[in-house]
Amino acid sequence: MNLPNQLTVLRVLLIPVFVIVLAIDPNWGQWDVLGAELPVSHFVAAIIFLVASLTDWLDGYIARKQKLVTNFGKFMDPLADKMLVAAALVYLVELGFVAAWIVVIILCREFAVTGLRLVASDEGIVLAAGNSGKAKTWVQLTSITAYLLHDIIFAMWNIPFADITMWLALILTIYSGVEYFSKNIKLITKSM
Repeated sequence: MNLPNQLTVLRVLLIPVFVIVLAIDPNWGQWDVLGAELPVSHFVAAIIFLVASLTDWLDGYIARKQKLVTNFGKFMDPLADKMLVAAALVYLVELGFVAAWIVVIILCREFAVTGLRLVASDEGIVLAAGNSGKAKTWVQLTSITAYLLHDIIFAMWNIPFADITMWLALILTIYSGVEYFSKNIKLITKSM
């Protein structure tokens, strides 16, 4: 259990903490931030989400730099990312911030790509994330954080930053999914 794998496990363990904090009634406590009310529970959830998201970058960086890549890490790291994003997106639907159909498209893409990766691993092939997939992930993380913080920074200029980045995340999700499958069409047809 090397450091990158410990960071991955930490990310998984932070998911239920994140969900429990979001389950706290937002009226329990409010902070006045830049003239707007921000529920304390949403602020704390945003911090937990950011810490968990940063462990994703950190575990990959350490694993590559110190050559600590393991089969556990190859399997659990992307799974932990998907679990974190899925938990956040589902809660954003419950809070009324994001339309359910957007989350359904994003989650379907994630499940489809995970399935393709499993087929590839059965063939002894590791499918690395492309640039569009990485961009999609960072835009998703940015949008989720903006929603959790009630778009507080951009709200004073009436810029719906969280909505804009969620639409961009949706576009990148669809694009990267199509790209992923089109680049691996031989693998798909071979497995049929």
